[in-house]
Amino acid sequence: QVQLVESGGGLVQPGGSLRLSCVASGGIFSRSAVGWYRQALGMQRELVASMHRGGIDYIDSVKGRFTISRDNAKNTVYLQMNGLKPEDTAVYFCTLDPWDDYGNPRYWGQGTQVTVAS
Repeated sequence: QVQLVESGGGLVQPGGSLRLSCVASGGIFSRSAVGWYRQALGMQRELVASMHRGGIDYIDSVKGRFTISRDNAKNTVYLQMNGLKPEDTAVYFCTLDPWDDYGNPRYWGQGTQVTVAS
């Protein structure tokens, strides 16, 4: 059983930065696809960034501002978010899938709230 625990969310002003972290326990972290989804109030959940065997992907709205990375020695995946905008406000979820199915991940974290407001 894999457990994912996110941290690093909070309130930030437009243009600010946050770094989300997600620590995984159990499972085979180094060979798993990892990703970050987000869900804004009243909106559909969307895949923001993913790191998988085929490479790294971002949705267009965060390209050049967000960076996903991982530290396999620490079983941790990060999402560095710069140039934050109010439309980035959402609950952010860390995900992991041992079979590289990053579009339909098996494991989810509990979510961390990111609020961008002045």
